[in-house]
Amino acid sequence: MKQSIALALLGLVLSTTPRSLGEIPIKSGEKVAFLGDSITASGKANPGGYVNLVSAALATNGVKIEVIGAGVSGHKSDQMLARLENDVLKFKPQWMTLSCGVNDVWHGEKGVKLEDYRKNITSIVENAQAAGIKVILLTSTMIGEDQANANNQKLIPYNEFLGALAKEKHCLLADLNADMQAAVAKANTPGQNAITGDGVHMTFSGDMMMATGILKTIGLDEKELAKAREAWLDIPNTTSLKLNAALTRREMQQLEKAAAARNTTVQKMADDEFKKVLDALKK
Repeated sequence: MKQSIALALLGLVLSTTPRSLGEIPIKSGEKVAFLGDSITASGKANPGGYVNLVSAALATNGVKIEVIGAGVSGHKSDQMLARLENDVLKFKPQWMTLSCGVNDVWHGEKGVKLEDYRKNITSIVENAQAAGIKVILLTSTMIGEDQANANNQKLIPYNEFLGALAKEKHCLLADLNADMQAAVAKANTPGQNAITGDGVHMTFSGDMMMATGILKTIGLDEKELAKAREAWLDIPNTTSLKLNAALTRREMQQLEKAAAARNTTVQKMADDEFKKVLDALKK
């Protein structure tokens, strides 16, 4: 009982007290678990995923965390609750972000009803807090970049519940759904996806949106966020470039001969030459 009261008071302080300039509540060496579905799984697997962007942003501001990736594609609140101990608690993190709700709604009849979702998410938060973990709730991002569609309308009470639970349990809350709506509206590309590949899973722009929302919730100021954005620009493999090199077989043979003379492969030779171009642009 005393532990629960202490955790609640700590959460209240974290969520309501402005931090001092230059002081980030997450400290170097602490573990941060990211619990979620495929959006979170790709957020860790992709170099430019939101999980990696949060980690990189903290590192460039002097805070090096240990990331625990706990995203599983297709998972809903009941499945996250079932694997909480094995995927999060046993690693004893100091912090946990929770991103859950998209599949609970998107999967329709195979999803999770609002009443059960409330119970599952409450249990996840309570179990995490009982283990001494500070929880950051993330509202669920949109299901299709059209707020008027049926799935997004159904998602509204799920996200409203997260807001209420954050207040009740004194959790930090990153309203990523509101951030995504704002980003989609700003892009103003009706009929096209602006920050996702398929309306749900994030492109680099979407991952930046999510990471920024989390970092602001943690308390990074504009100067710290600017440092983060600069650091993000130097993360490799966060973009793709399709080169239209329609080689003839003769040209390919010539390249193979040149590569053999350098004791390398055509791909490696092309990569090296392309890197020289990039290095020249930086001068």
